[in-house]
Amino acid sequence: MQLVRHLVDLPYSELAPGSVVTIGAYDGLHLGHTKLLDRVIDKARKKDWPAVVMSFEPTPKEFFAAASPPARLMRFREKYDALADYGIDIFYCPRFDTAMRSIRADAFIRQILVHGLNARHIVVGDDFRFASKREGTIEHLQLASRALEFDVDKVPSVTVEGVRVSSTEIRDALADGNVERATALLGRPYRMSGKVVKGRNVGRSLGYATANVDIRRRQSAVLGIFAVRVHGLPNGPIDGVASVGTRPTFDLCKPVLEVHLFDFDADIYGEYIHVDFLAHLRAEEKFASVDELVAQMAIDAENARIALAAQADWKEKS
Repeated sequence: MQLVRHLVDLPYSELAPGSVVTIGAYDGLHLGHTKLLDRVIDKARKKDWPAVVMSFEPTPKEFFAAASPPARLMRFREKYDALADYGIDIFYCPRFDTAMRSIRADAFIRQILVHGLNARHIVVGDDFRFASKREGTIEHLQLASRALEFDVDKVPSVTVEGVRVSSTEIRDALADGNVERATALLGRPYRMSGKVVKGRNVGRSLGYATANVDIRRRQSAVLGIFAVRVHGLPNGPIDGVASVGTRPTFDLCKPVLEVHLFDFDADIYGEYIHVDFLAHLRAEEKFASVDELVAQMAIDAENARIALAAQADWKEKS
């Protein structure tokens, strides 16, 4: 998959016959997103056109709430890897800035979708809005399509138990510790990926060696103690218990992800791993002493083993 950040760098020779384009934040790649992507891939393969996802970095929500942006479900690399695995050919991800914020709907359609991406088929969700002040609607696209010779494919929203699937809904579920709800909306367990980096070896000194994962997030969508399953290591997947947060007992301020892998003792510094969150065990807590923390860690590990034994089916599907 080609990553393109600037309009002038688009591969025009590949786009010359036409392209199938979808536009959105695609944070999390949940069931609604995959329905859109399935439609894009199917149409692109039938026409032998490139399948294109257009997104923004930073996201519009991050741009408009720069001081306190919503937690991402996926950081940029995770989104890139997921789209590449899905079969997308071109990931067009321009910077969202004041110029992009100000572009009008007609200019967005003509300059970016038609002249830039040579979109011949555009796939969007039924709530799609775009351009300055979200003035652009599906009706805008449909009206322009007649003169500019492209088709518009409006895909209905996906609902789970009567609730529309969205990144916001998943973010809220995770914030509440409702991992099972997030899993249902995503169609798979919530995952965070990153490189294992050296930490302060606090866990090892307490008898619970941990893999410290560089999550590269200002905010984490999950906080607390979780039963997890780790992918990306030899002889995996490997079960474990994870802590995401600021480790209040040790007065840290930056969120960190630490994973204690069960029945595992190997040097994995520098490895890029994927941590699936399968059950929320408890919230973060500040303990009066290290001894109290160690006692609770033993309880957490046992509870994680019990929770993971009940979810062995995910191990087989992954």
